[in-house]
Amino acid sequence: MDYDRYDHIRAVQWRGDHLHLLDQRRLPQEECWLDCRQAADVVQAIRELAVRGAPAIGIAAAWGVVLAGRSGTDMDTALADLRAARPTAVNLMWALDRMRARHAAGADAAALAAEAQAIQDEDLAANRHMGELGAALIASGSGVLTHCNTGSLATAGFGTALGVIRAGVAQGRIAQVYAGETRPWQQGARLTMYELVRDGIAARLIADSAAAHLMKTGAVQWVIVGADRIAANGDTANKIGTYQLAIAAKYHGVKFMVVAPSSTVDMATASGDAIAIEMRDPEELFSIAGKRVVVAGAQAWNPVFDVTPAALIDAIVTERGVIERPTAQAMQAAFRA
Repeated sequence: MDYDRYDHIRAVQWRGDHLHLLDQRRLPQEECWLDCRQAADVVQAIRELAVRGAPAIGIAAAWGVVLAGRSGTDMDTALADLRAARPTAVNLMWALDRMRARHAAGADAAALAAEAQAIQDEDLAANRHMGELGAALIASGSGVLTHCNTGSLATAGFGTALGVIRAGVAQGRIAQVYAGETRPWQQGARLTMYELVRDGIAARLIADSAAAHLMKTGAVQWVIVGADRIAANGDTANKIGTYQLAIAAKYHGVKFMVVAPSSTVDMATASGDAIAIEMRDPEELFSIAGKRVVVAGAQAWNPVFDVTPAALIDAIVTERGVIERPTAQAMQAAFRA
């Protein structure tokens, strides 16, 4: 695997005394960086989507705890504020619980920083391993469709679903990648295409509404997506629009793969029905790139995630292995050990 070619973007960087974040709201037009020197700065960056993607949010939050420790901020307050920044992505809660345990055990600033760095390093290693596992499921010459952004921008590096795609391209298993635009924030158009073009990967952008027609043409053999939370029965919360892709894939005989680190698995949540779905400001639907395109006085409904039932998923890939046709029993065997 040529990681020098396929793994060079680092959107979350610790600079010794502050957190350096690539502002993903400005891509691809501008590569601007934010410097977070207080935990409150990290909360704002997470809430306003300057940093996004479940693993990257968890990593950034871990460094937010380090900043709280360095500045003398009340740790309970900092942890509560970070936890409330985004409610759906379980990686955020997982990382904060891990940092809270280290703090409660008496960790000093250096030990907290070491823990945050370990969370970041482990995510990168997991992504590379998941890339190998997921790519092995794909037949040579396949076309794949992905949704939202699940690459280096959303993780410590390499990516989850996009990591599988990178590995599959490098191995000659994937001949063509399609990316859905992902309204309303257009993460597929702005971020996934940014990563794929930089890597020299053959990729085509499609309107979200073109996905079912694309599947009907036979151009796609796999839909590959990430996850923000995977319930104990395999139901998976991911970016809004994922559920309809899974339905269309099942109808057209296209396989559906979810790729996420084990920290995304929430065995305390029995099914997708219990996953809290974040609702964001309806105003986000009224504009594109800051320009309003909808008539004044219009109303909107703006859920950020939806839940794909396990019955529509062919494979869940984590760094612990592959669960094909996930069930509650299979999930229990894999994640209760």
